[in-house]
Amino acid sequence: MGALTRYIAVEGPIGVGKTTLTRRLAADLQANLLLEAPDDNPFLKGFYDDPERHAFQVQLCFLLQRAGQVDGLRQSDLFARPVTVADFFFDKDPLFAEMTLAASDYRLYRELFNRLAWAAPAPDVIVYLHASTEVLVQRVRQRGRDSEQALGAAYLDQVAARYRSLFADYAHPHVVVVDAEALDLVGDPAAYRAVREAIEGPPGRFHLPG
Repeated sequence: MGALTRYIAVEGPIGVGKTTLTRRLAADLQANLLLEAPDDNPFLKGFYDDPERHAFQVQLCFLLQRAGQVDGLRQSDLFARPVTVADFFFDKDPLFAEMTLAASDYRLYRELFNRLAWAAPAPDVIVYLHASTEVLVQRVRQRGRDSEQALGAAYLDQVAARYRSLFADYAHPHVVVVDAEALDLVGDPAAYRAVREAIEGPPGRFHLPG
């Protein structure tokens, strides 16, 4: 691990396995663990049931939640521990807002996002996990979260497409792109080790499996 690597963000669509990988990395690196808290968003269940009605509330709540989390990271956590591993990074927040908000609501959301984003620390390494829509649907069903059971394949496919677009040309010096369908990051030690090595190695853009 490079001496300047203090903040690792694991990203990807719903059900791809980012929180599982984040927890394992944090444990192995003896790092601070920073997780999204969807259960703390009181509008999420309503959004999954009726997206048009609850889209603005759910996006605003998530934006403020994430801003608070990364603000705490900026002020203290990066100095309290050698590494922080998070299962999100702030720049992804508009991805969902673009999908769900009406144009007038999005303009207001974007103004607030821009005011908050300047202070958000950038990750030193971003790990982007991706998988097919079929796999995402299967994993969402298997984990059985009540709030997610209304999610259909069309929505998950749209989310995955937005992530692909975001990371296709995302300008960052150290991005690790992982096919989380081809690699078993839970059961295959070699697959997990390859991700660790890409994170801990010199900056660059890496694709696993290569």
